[in-house]
Amino acid sequence: MPFLSPGHLGGIIVLTLIVLIIWGPGKLPDVGAGLGRSIREFRKATSATKSDSATALAIGPTKEESAGAVQQPSDKEQGRSE
Repeated sequence: MPFLSPGHLGGIIVLTLIVLIIWGPGKLPDVGAGLGRSIREFRKATSATKSDSATALAIGPTKEESAGAVQQPSDKEQGRSE
């Protein structure tokens, strides 16, 4: 995994220590669970948005919409000449 390279390992350790100091070891599972729920909800919302937009683009106009569409008469039908 590229984010666990020796150059990043020091930063990860420092970040872990800061998190432990701020929240403490007792509160850490609650923070992790909340973060997990947030990520899960975000993924669910993005997948729903993607599927809704894909469905809307794939369906197109319905038969009723295309049958009820009003067509503008051409210039010849209106008696206009160019």
